[in-house]
Amino acid sequence: MPEIATEDRFDNLSAKGFSMGYIGSVILLLQNLTMVLKPEWYGGISSGQASRISFLSVGIWWIVFAQIPFYYLPETQKPQKRGGSWIFNGFKELKKVFGELQSLQITKKFLVAFFFYNMAAQTVMYLGALFGSEELKLPSDALIITILLIQLVAIPGAYIFARLSNKIGNTSSLSWIVVIWIVICIAAYYVTTRNQFFALATGIGFVMGGIQSLSRSTYAKLIPEETEDTASYFSFYDVCDRLSTVLGTFMFGLVNQITGSMRMSVLFLSAIFAIGWVLIRRIPSQKIYK
Repeated sequence: MPEIATEDRFDNLSAKGFSMGYIGSVILLLQNLTMVLKPEWYGGISSGQASRISFLSVGIWWIVFAQIPFYYLPETQKPQKRGGSWIFNGFKELKKVFGELQSLQITKKFLVAFFFYNMAAQTVMYLGALFGSEELKLPSDALIITILLIQLVAIPGAYIFARLSNKIGNTSSLSWIVVIWIVICIAAYYVTTRNQFFALATGIGFVMGGIQSLSRSTYAKLIPEETEDTASYFSFYDVCDRLSTVLGTFMFGLVNQITGSMRMSVLFLSAIFAIGWVLIRRIPSQKIYK
């Protein structure tokens, strides 16, 4: 983002990017679902063939649409380093960013807060359908509706919180998003019906759009302006994202294994969100900081 837009456009640009991603995922998902649910529309193909074609279509989708940023986005004007393995060079870049973060206190605090609240948010997004299946015994059609609902509601959520951040600042907006996540987790503990689950999914989609787009734009604002290699900083951000997701899903499964209830796992996630809320509240809002 710092290479293609000015800081005042980060929030709206991030919201637009994630929204386009949500729209694209819905289009491809609907297409693939018709193959699985209505094979007669495609010459009576088997469910196995439909699944194989669906995976193939995802790969083709990535290849085709990746050409757009490859063609239009500018190349980073960074001196190329020679020698060494590209794999190990990547780890060296991450180590370099980690070292630089030690002198960037606000950026480092944000990443710690992001690690915690993202751990819980990603776990809810990945395992929400499993919760509906195991705890509420919902049929597959209800779970499909849930996935589509989450993606669609995320679009206005991303834009609404981008506008909110323009009024009260990024970290203040994120703190409100985390509060809503906490309420959702507590509400999930008491959910018993299909309609309640759909209402919960609507709330999840709304804050999913906000937390994903606003977290990325906030981080973009906290990268030093003089930094030439913003790609390494965003790679470090993505590593934090993936590590927190792995840890979150592991902890969810562990609590479920110990207690025998996914509802207790969801309550546990509300505590993780609470830690993230405390940490994000310690960071000045971008409206104040800049």
